[in-house]
Amino acid sequence: MKAFAELLDRLVLTPSRNGKLKLLADYFAATPDPDRGLALAAITGDLDIPSVKPAMLRTLVTERMDPVLFAYSYDYVGDLAETVSLVWSSAADESAQKEIRLADAVGALQRAGRADGPAILAGLLDRLAIPERFAIIKLVTGGLRIGVSARLAKQALADFGEVEVAEIEELWHGLKPPYTELFRWLSGEGEKPQRAAAAPFRPVMLSNPVGDGDLEKLDPADYVAEWKWDGIRVQAVSEKGVRRLYSRTGDDISGAFPDIIEAMDFEATLDGELLVGNPPGHTGTFSDLQQRLNRKSVSAKTLSRYPAFIRCYDILQERGEDRRSLPFAQRRQRLERFVATLDPGRFDLSPIVPFLGWEALEDLRKDPPHPIIEGVMLKRRDSAYVPGRPKGPWFKWKRDPHTVDAVLMYAQRGHGKRSSFYSDFTFGVWSGAEGALQLVPVGKAYFGFTDAELRQLDKYVRDNTIERFGPVRSVRADPEHGLVLEIAFEGLARSQRHRSGVAMRFPRISRLRWDKPVAEADRLETLQALLDR
Repeated sequence: MKAFAELLDRLVLTPSRNGKLKLLADYFAATPDPDRGLALAAITGDLDIPSVKPAMLRTLVTERMDPVLFAYSYDYVGDLAETVSLVWSSAADESAQKEIRLADAVGALQRAGRADGPAILAGLLDRLAIPERFAIIKLVTGGLRIGVSARLAKQALADFGEVEVAEIEELWHGLKPPYTELFRWLSGEGEKPQRAAAAPFRPVMLSNPVGDGDLEKLDPADYVAEWKWDGIRVQAVSEKGVRRLYSRTGDDISGAFPDIIEAMDFEATLDGELLVGNPPGHTGTFSDLQQRLNRKSVSAKTLSRYPAFIRCYDILQERGEDRRSLPFAQRRQRLERFVATLDPGRFDLSPIVPFLGWEALEDLRKDPPHPIIEGVMLKRRDSAYVPGRPKGPWFKWKRDPHTVDAVLMYAQRGHGKRSSFYSDFTFGVWSGAEGALQLVPVGKAYFGFTDAELRQLDKYVRDNTIERFGPVRSVRADPEHGLVLEIAFEGLARSQRHRSGVAMRFPRISRLRWDKPVAEADRLETLQALLDR
């Protein structure tokens, strides 16, 4: 447990991507099986310990200390695992604490049921020092918050084994924790595992944003343009009777989209954008799509109200043949013929956008024909489908974000490195007639500012708090006093869940407007007019 606890601690404190990759690769090299495989499963979210839930953890700790004192401690620290690991009162003498292997701890918890799981966890916490307590609590609750995605962990595996990450991604869905065969292969001690999963995920090809001067170096005749739709990138794979729908990171999301799975009566791998609506006439908003995301299953009512479909971009496999090495222009021709054979209510074709030059395309980018379009994609006609983000073949040229001046209303402490700062901010705009103005919350943002600006915001919140609601502080915000934030966002949608009636897409703080009078912040009518447009 000590090595795993040290790994988590160092990952949290290491901001750079390359630094995290080296930490992970070094851990894989120094740690024996099955511990390294279980650590990998915890990092990628593939380790399931159903016997312990966060609510049970709170019950355990309040049996050993005053509940009010724990609530105050949790409010101050801001992270459940860190709070419990610090305040846990153990009857065991510190000298009696000894090393416990990660595999032994995980095995005991996985064998436990809901009835004895909390007691087994309590026994482990009694035998562990503070850093190891923190690690095992993070492990059982499933929220590591260490800044490592599943994709980054797979890249670390590739670095450790000196192989291409695409090889690991194509094997991944046929592997199970603790990944002993995988590590033996990467260590040079065994053969490469055979691809065991039917309908596997293929690593996706990604684009680079258009930067200053990029288009000047490119010939428009070499590229094809498509609209960039505001959904989520998916891969629909149907092989030998097995059908799966993957997110762009390789997560299997088939359970939430049975309507798509039912319509996948083909032998192919398609790359596209998952949207809701009834093509070609109606395409719903990202807010509509969110009603279907992150669910294990969906009700018949949800299926009827938010029907899903895939707007197809590319074809990777077709009737057992790999098409990824073909030029985009040839793959496009095959895709057009293939999509024509599919259910038009579940699969349609991403249209090609004709343009005469970069200036003409920029005009189209700024004023697309549909509100769910967030820009254009550029793809070289001769480009093969290559995993990762190669520079040059594909570009994304997103439309400029919208901005609104809003007023800071509430703040909440962050997690992990930000647990001692107020870093999650709720903001609002004015509504009502002059003399009776009131702020209506329209969104929440927790990034977009620098570390120096975070310290300024934290101090402002502490100096201007008027009420507290658990971990949340309400700050003074009226026409005479407050802080205006310039909020950038990608889009708006109507929402019945929010009092304002609007929901923002990807809101972020783009500027602190210390100079702007609070009364001059934007009004709700401004956002409603944008929705109407």
